Amino acid sequence: MKLGTLVKPLLITGLIIAGPAMAAPSAQQVLAASPVDDIVERYPAMMSEGIREGLKRSPQLPPMVADTIGYVVSNSFRAADIEQQIVKNLERDLSGKQLEAVEGWYKTPVARKISAVEIAASDPAAWQQMQAKAAELGKKYKGTDRARMFERFDRAARATESAVDTTIAVQLGLATAMAAFSPDSANYDELKRKIENQRNAIRGVVEQQIYDSYLHTYEKISMQEMGLYIDFLESGPGSAFSKTVTQSIQQAITDPIESIGNQMARFLAPQK
Repeated sequence: MKLGTLVKPLLITGLIIAGPAMAAPSAQQVLAASPVDDIVERYPAMMSEGIREGLKRSPQLPPMVADTIGYVVSNSFRAADIEQQIVKNLERDLSGKQLEAVEGWYKTPVARKISAVEIAASDPAAWQQMQAKAAELGKKYKGTDRARMFERFDRAARATESAVDTTIAVQLGLATAMAAFSPDSANYDELKRKIENQRNAIRGVVEQQIYDSYLHTYEKISMQEMGLYIDFLESGPGSAFSKTVTQSIQQAITDPIESIGNQMARFLAPQK
């Protein structure tokens, strides 16, 4: 994995007299060993594209306006800022032994193999291929052990849970910008209630998307290797790492969204 822009050089501060033991890895080193930093680098582009396409489905919003909002969003997020948020929270939430255990996992051949396919799948260019193969893979693996393993994987990785929360938070934040183009626009509380009432429907869509991604991403990962991966995600250190990373990404993404929505609403609202 590439280290990213925030990696600091390892400072050798001394040797422990009792033996050749080494200090626990830093949160930044652990992040560099994982695929997270590589995936996070793609987040601003993914956010911009996802929001742009979502807004284009709104009949009140001209396509040009949706493109403008997408452009503003792409310039409002920096991968380095998201990475810094993850590092800060890992330092706060994980002990030295937990960080060491996580780094140890990501240095194994199995973890490196899985990390490579996760990074490849996070490339926006892979989305169309994933969508095109979704029906085929769903039929191929229906009723198999791989399909049944998804529920355990999803729970351990917090994939659907975090994606649904992030989707709703982003929709809420952008609601003000969308409402600015409707003469009968609801107030923020009403929009919030409407979006929250769609949680189950959103969950159904998101879970299916994640299942399709799961089948595509890990197709060449053996069941034994997937078992080892899920064992790690369910372990104390793996669970703590996964939870902190997903919450940090969600925080880094959703915190600026409402501010962006308010700015776009003021900038794009029709003059009265």
